[in-house]
Amino acid sequence: MQSFTQLTATAVPLRAENVDTDQIIPARYLTAVTKEGMGEGCFAAWRYLHDGSLDEDHVLNRPHHQGAEILLAGRNFGSGSSREHAVWALTDYGFRVVISPGFADIFHNNSLKNGLLPVTLPHHIVEMMHDLVEEQPDTTITVDLEAQVVSLPDGQEFSFHIDSYRKACLLDGLDDLGYLLSRSADIAAYEAATQAA
Repeated sequence: MQSFTQLTATAVPLRAENVDTDQIIPARYLTAVTKEGMGEGCFAAWRYLHDGSLDEDHVLNRPHHQGAEILLAGRNFGSGSSREHAVWALTDYGFRVVISPGFADIFHNNSLKNGLLPVTLPHHIVEMMHDLVEEQPDTTITVDLEAQVVSLPDGQEFSFHIDSYRKACLLDGLDDLGYLLSRSADIAAYEAATQAA
């Protein structure tokens, strides 16, 4: 898993609320068992027309949002099923951060376990950021995980909360198994001390 410390990037303003995991990655893409290539199906029902061509009017397909690594989302992002494929689709598409006023719990946890940083900020702040990025698509947003702060070019800063264990894993680029393996020496020492007692 790629480590995350700080990111300065452009953003895609996706104002839709209650976006569920089926909208993020339609069911027809769920037969895949690897993460590679999942980005092709990311928001497929919105990004593609019936003939399979790109819908150039959709915000995700607009030229000035290509390469954006931050997704600005509406409330209750990632609701619906528990499929990890939704997170895989977002990360394979190129997103490293999703900023929303609120996430579905399972999606939130899946994100943290798969290297996608979900940042929860108050609704009025996210709406302000939507407005800013829609007016100035080249606006960069900085997300500092170590400081737990989101910064705008004008100097505004907004703090966010993250579980300390998940923060440590993201900073080190470790999933749950990777974290356990990184502590194997400590675990072995504890086991030895317990057996000796």
